[in-house]
Amino acid sequence: MFKDLKQEALDYHEFPTAGKIATHVTKPCTTQQELSLAYTPGVAAPVREIAADADTAYRYTGKGNLVAVVSDGTAVLGLGNVGALAGKPVMEGKGVLFKRFADIDVFDIEVDAQATDDFIDTVARIAGGFGGINLEDIAAPRCFEIEKALIERLDIPVFHDDQHGTAIIICAGLLNALEIRNQPLANARIVCLGAGAAGIASMQLLLQLGASRENIFMIDRKGVIRTQRTDLNAHKQAFAVETERVTLADAMQGADIFIGVSGPDLVSEAMLASMADRPIVFALSNPDPEINPALAHRVRDDIIMATGRSDYPNQVNNVLGFPFIFRGALDVRARAINTEMQIAAVNGLRALAHEPVLPEILATYRKDHLEFGPDYIIPTPFDPRLMDFVPPAVAQAAVDSGVARCAFPDHYKPAPHL
Repeated sequence: MFKDLKQEALDYHEFPTAGKIATHVTKPCTTQQELSLAYTPGVAAPVREIAADADTAYRYTGKGNLVAVVSDGTAVLGLGNVGALAGKPVMEGKGVLFKRFADIDVFDIEVDAQATDDFIDTVARIAGGFGGINLEDIAAPRCFEIEKALIERLDIPVFHDDQHGTAIIICAGLLNALEIRNQPLANARIVCLGAGAAGIASMQLLLQLGASRENIFMIDRKGVIRTQRTDLNAHKQAFAVETERVTLADAMQGADIFIGVSGPDLVSEAMLASMADRPIVFALSNPDPEINPALAHRVRDDIIMATGRSDYPNQVNNVLGFPFIFRGALDVRARAINTEMQIAAVNGLRALAHEPVLPEILATYRKDHLEFGPDYIIPTPFDPRLMDFVPPAVAQAAVDSGVARCAFPDHYKPAPHL
């Protein structure tokens, strides 16, 4: 990191108040009467109501608009296992984005737990006060076990954003890219470089959307995940294919799609040149992609490309997903964020990318013109219509799939469909 940017970031986090989030009071407490309502004796009334019926906590407390962002600090950004406390600035950052984009309140919770069961028990025991749990920056494969156990134990949404948030944005952009390419997902050959949380979740969601398992070549540090290997955990084994392709270079030959959730500069010019016509390349390693976009466009002038960076077209950014997905889930008091809701979020994002781009978005990105096409397959994070497209779609899917506690909100516009 450049020295001036480092100091600017440190100053941003320290001044004028340390950290990025705080709590605020939502009810007046300036008189003796208001004090008696806020605390004793008046507070006893909602306590008794909740003791008699737990669901009334949504009426009398902030539970229904409160998400816990929880991490153990084992996979923080690109920094690795820095520990729970060192991950706190990132968790506070998630709180900023939840509030800024979807008006959702957040408590960030950093759990110092070496044992997976201890982490699960800690989160399960505190979950009752929240409307949802956003798991963050937890290393694979531990993250899979943690999420599965908490989903089974809790009756509120549990969502590991590094898995499903990333997968949803990838799938939305990819399906739109395939639409431009006029190719069905079912016959597209896909190479996924990276077999961690994001890679596995993205491929699982693509399978739900119609991809063919035989056409997915997942690559880890030891090469193609194939049936001949004996070193695969259960999550990787699910994607083992019978093939003689061993290396990334082997897998890239003739591939229609490359998805990178790995590290910088791992894709060579020769690999890119060997792909099929009009290749779709999602090089999502941050801050340095698997292949530099400028180089990629010099090698292939027919490429459709996305990165994780804001200074190139088609940024795959999780802020397009998690605030709006949780908004829809919370607004119907959902018990989970299931596959149906994830697919609804994909379709909401896809649909918005087909809408005319607002003048204020063009001004923000210093563009004279932007429309659906190779350089615009995913909406921008600052598009205010995300609230109109994603939460209603997610809420409707929750109602339709039976995980909602209440009806589709009257104030929502009808959920959009692509």
